[in-house]
This record gives sequence, C-alpha cells and structure tokens, in this order.
Amino acid sequence: MSTVNEYGQPVGDPVDWTPGPPLVPVVLTGRSCRLEPLGDHHVEGLYAALCAGSPPSIWTYMPTGPFADVGAFAEHVAKLRATPAMVPMAILLPDGVPVGIATFLRIDHANGTAEVGYISYSAALQRTTAATEAMYLMAAHAFDVVGVRRYEWKCDALNAASRSAAARLGFTYEGTFRQAVVTKGRNRDTAWFAITDGEWPRLRAAFEAWLDPANFDEQGRQRARLQDLPRA
Repeated sequence: MSTVNEYGQPVGDPVDWTPGPPLVPVVLTGRSCRLEPLGDHHVEGLYAALCAGSPPSIWTYMPTGPFADVGAFAEHVAKLRATPAMVPMAILLPDGVPVGIATFLRIDHANGTAEVGYISYSAALQRTTAATEAMYLMAAHAFDVVGVRRYEWKCDALNAASRSAAARLGFTYEGTFRQAVVTKGRNRDTAWFAITDGEWPRLRAAFEAWLDPANFDEQGRQRARLQDLPRA
C-alpha cells in the first residue's frame, strides 16, 4: 500500500501502531498441548523424543543435529537459550511429556516483527492436533498479546514439508533468498513466508474453528481441514 507525498512520490501509508509489551518467556496453554520456556529440565525428555524416538532425518534441514548423545543435545538447547532476540519454547503434551521445540526469534519490537523458527517436532508430535495448536498458540500470543505487525516463517527452499506446513497454517509465500546461508557445508536458499496483522483475524477464526472439539469425530479424525476453512 502507498500514498503520494507533496513531491508526487509514492510513499508508504501512515502507520497507526505502537508496540505492545515485549515478547518475553511465557507459558501458553491449549487443549492438546502446553508451551513453556525451554529449560535444562526439558533436556532429557526432549532428547528421548527428538533424538532417541525420532528418525535422524528430522534434522536434515536444521542448522544443527542430529546429536550423538544427550550432552551434545544439551549444548544445542543451551545455545538456543543464550541467543539474543530469541525465546525458545518446549512443547509438552497435557501429561507433561516434552515432544518438541519451537522458538520466537528475530524479534524486532520497535518495528513489530517476529519469526517462528527452530521448529523441531518429534515423531510423536508430527501430524497431530497438538502440532497445529502449538503454532496457533504462538501466533495468537504474538498478534493478540505482543501486537506484532508481521509474523514470519523461513525455511530451506528444498524443505517441501516445511513449505507445505507454512501454507497450511496461513503464511503467504513472499519469495526466495538465493544463496542465503551455508548450512552443514551446503548452500541453502531460504524461502520466506509471513502473516500480517491485517490477515490474522481471519486466520485466527479458521484456527479456532479447526481446533473446536466439534471438528473431530469419535476417533479424533478431523471433519474439515484447516486449509479448507474460510480465511478471506
């Protein structure tokens, strides 16, 4: 969107927006999962789920992993927790078993932007209601509490599963940054996706309709797919 200034030049529309509270570690609770700040006490459970209990292929497109032992994985967790402008979250099932990690990162509070990344889903979490609800809870916190204007998702352009997940969750593909980084000695082109605050209310409604218990039959199978629910 743009307007024209006094010199006849196109300029961006005025922004009537002020930053909300900072994005800080927080507990997010849903029906099928709970997210809480990643800590040392999660390491053993997450190692069991993400390393011992999942195929090493879940780490192919990640900058680190797979991990040879719990000590190496603990170093990975420590680096996530120590990185500035990053809020790593442990994803737990309702019984408290940790099954994944997702992280708020590249938080730019002054401009109202944040990204969800470093997403590590164990085999036990993949393709479950909890997997989707975890992403909904994080997006809802970013938009409805922190008040971000833009929420990003980036992935290796060759990671078909991540690209498909971004589209299913309502992120819009914005382009590919060629030769963006070197990961594990290989070139990585990075695909960019985002949701804006203007799009979020419609996406929130779709998430809430999909997560409604009435959308699942007695066997827990979805009646309507998230991507088929109205978003526009």
